[in-house]
Amino acid sequence: MPSLTPKIIGGHTYYYARYCQRVDGKPKIVRQVYLGKIDDLVAAAERSQQPPQPLETVVAAFGDTAALLDIAQRLDLVQLLDSILPAKRHQGLSVGQYLLLAAINRAVSPTSKVQFADWYRQTVLTRLLPADPAALSSQGFWNHMDLVTADHVLECEKQITQRLIQRFQLDLRALVYDGTNFFTYINTRTPAELPQRGHNKQKRGDLRQVSLGLLVSADFHIPLFHKVYAGNVNDSTEFRSITEELSTHYRQLAQSCEHITLVFDKGNNSEEAFASLQDTPFHFVGSLVPSQHSELLLIPRRQFRTLSHAGLEEVEAYRTEKKVFGQTRTIVVTFNPNLYDGQLQGLTTHLGKARRKLRDLQTQLQRRREGKIKGGKAPTLDSVKKQIHAICSAQFVEKILKAEVQQLGKGLELTFRTDQAALDRLCRVQFGKTILFTDNADWSEEQVVLAYRSQYHIEDAFKQMKNPHFLGWSPMFHWTDSKIQVHAFYCVLALLLTSLLQRELAGKGESLSINRLLEELGGIRETLVVYPRRQGQRHASTAACLTCMTALQQRLFSLLDLQRFVPAPR
Repeated sequence: MPSLTPKIIGGHTYYYARYCQRVDGKPKIVRQVYLGKIDDLVAAAERSQQPPQPLETVVAAFGDTAALLDIAQRLDLVQLLDSILPAKRHQGLSVGQYLLLAAINRAVSPTSKVQFADWYRQTVLTRLLPADPAALSSQGFWNHMDLVTADHVLECEKQITQRLIQRFQLDLRALVYDGTNFFTYINTRTPAELPQRGHNKQKRGDLRQVSLGLLVSADFHIPLFHKVYAGNVNDSTEFRSITEELSTHYRQLAQSCEHITLVFDKGNNSEEAFASLQDTPFHFVGSLVPSQHSELLLIPRRQFRTLSHAGLEEVEAYRTEKKVFGQTRTIVVTFNPNLYDGQLQGLTTHLGKARRKLRDLQTQLQRRREGKIKGGKAPTLDSVKKQIHAICSAQFVEKILKAEVQQLGKGLELTFRTDQAALDRLCRVQFGKTILFTDNADWSEEQVVLAYRSQYHIEDAFKQMKNPHFLGWSPMFHWTDSKIQVHAFYCVLALLLTSLLQRELAGKGESLSINRLLEELGGIRETLVVYPRRQGQRHASTAACLTCMTALQQRLFSLLDLQRFVPAPR
């Protein structure tokens, strides 16, 4: 034990701390530390009561990255991927770790691989999944990914599905399939097969596009299977080949769910596709093109019955049977007043735009006849007809607006009118109606309608993947087919992790959209306060704290038990 000893030197009192121990049975001073005058001791005591001045702070993304990493760890995702994917010689991160980081990046802050390392440095992943940022260069990433093939990805998805069933009790009774496309800026001369020009759903037909087929659960649109295909291939053509792969996939799924119903839109319909589907154990619910089954549209509404299920109180349905695509199927024709109002509003808007453009064209032709427009190439009968066709190209507009152009003097005259009878018939016969069909003959009308409505899950998934802020497919700066396939895989992995996170929170009573969820979690950031190294310390001391949280963020933090990822002071 030290003792405080004063010494008077030159009339001033100085204090020492003396450490005394017994040596050979006798007390002996083994250490003496000079402490200073009484004023020095008081000043030292006062300094010890004041908090040290921090040297610097480091702020990092915490809530979103930690929550997604936790989901991946509960899936043992990295170990699963590494057990299947070919490994390059050990160079720091494994292929599975690279893919996990890429998936989290896509989910919370989509960037190019050039900016990948910068993003990583600004997250708590530097602590939770340590890596040399130099290894996260674009070259380093693709050096590991170049050996990954479509067959590897398919096997990964099969085993991930098994994990989802075992560890998350995923409901597989209804699965939803659909396809979409993503435009790219890949040069026309770039030798790649997947990017092709086709009908782009984002109205960018001038660019090459890549198509994606996706199978998700109706249980929080969790992806189970995906396939990348050429941008100029029709969805129904691709669906025919995908049904064969789904048949193989089913044998694994059927071990935990005996009755699986595949739900898809009419854009995937074809005789060949249904012939392929016939050989699979899947049941299905789909829709038919109304104009191809006009006799079903003519069934009077008085023969419909109002559905009784919650949420379907305003929906009316008529049930029958009909032979479609070579087989007799159960048909359910529905009338939804909300759909009716939406279709009528949309048609009214399109008609208004078309009338304005036709009036403008009408005025131009009249001014040219009257000589008020001189010069330039005079319009021909064929060119004006093409303009009219383009103006009336929106759905149903050409049936309602009857436009005629004829020669008048040295010019052309345009007249148009509204066919009120055609408009009334369209509203009475077709608007508000959907024609559904299924091989689940024992299902009620309510079950068929609810299954078909689960399509919103795949629509939400595609909408999310086209969001530039969260889960974005873009930017995609890759020009080879193999890199595009890997890009699609980690985009789907990002959807998988976020959908599981959304599902878990909903199960705990906190239902949020993916955008709101990631936005709120992204607002929870970690601040690491660094203090100067003190005498006797080997390293500077640090203390971590989180940014101020809103009430919602505090609930999310608690429900996900994110406290586990907050570092202890050192």
